[in-house]
Amino acid sequence: MTESTRSPNLQILLDHAEAAIAAHGTPAMLKAASLIFGRLRENSGQEVAIEPQRLDVCRHLEAVYAGMAAEASPLPELASAFMALEPRLQWTRRKAAQPGDMPFYDSHANATLIGQGGIEQREDVWVGATLMARDIVYPVHDHPPEEIYLALTEGEWWNSAMDWTRPGPGGLIYNPPGIAHTMRSGAKPLLALWLLPVD
Repeated sequence: MTESTRSPNLQILLDHAEAAIAAHGTPAMLKAASLIFGRLRENSGQEVAIEPQRLDVCRHLEAVYAGMAAEASPLPELASAFMALEPRLQWTRRKAAQPGDMPFYDSHANATLIGQGGIEQREDVWVGATLMARDIVYPVHDHPPEEIYLALTEGEWWNSAMDWTRPGPGGLIYNPPGIAHTMRSGAKPLLALWLLPVD
């Protein structure tokens, strides 16, 4: 194992995410987490200074942080670490989103923390965040890697193997490889972390 050069706040966020999955994850989540965090411990990718970018939907972040601060640990700690990292992030719309896809187009943003386009560049793991304004549904989509979501706020998730599920703040969702899935916010904005091992 090489000495880590990862920024402290990014490592804090990863440590809390790993602990949440270890404490409450299903066997499938634990197996995926073993791949993800094993690779992250093995070495740190190259940290780079990407061009920060905020979209209009990011105005909801302050309210999200306030809500997380009122929840049980580790959400306040996650909020603090994410707040410290957020000014370095490049928030973008989903690549397939079109201006005519309203209100979704102006009401969502994704940011990569680890992986291509993230503040830690690497090819074997993706870690990022999705933010959505209230009452927004993310388009149904799929991708080859399996995926773990860590909900930082209220929200609902669906995939073709389960009904709409509300994990609650600090809760977890697992999407098997290639499965069709989506999520939606309710009366308040949604913020979630996503973690994927990439082959």
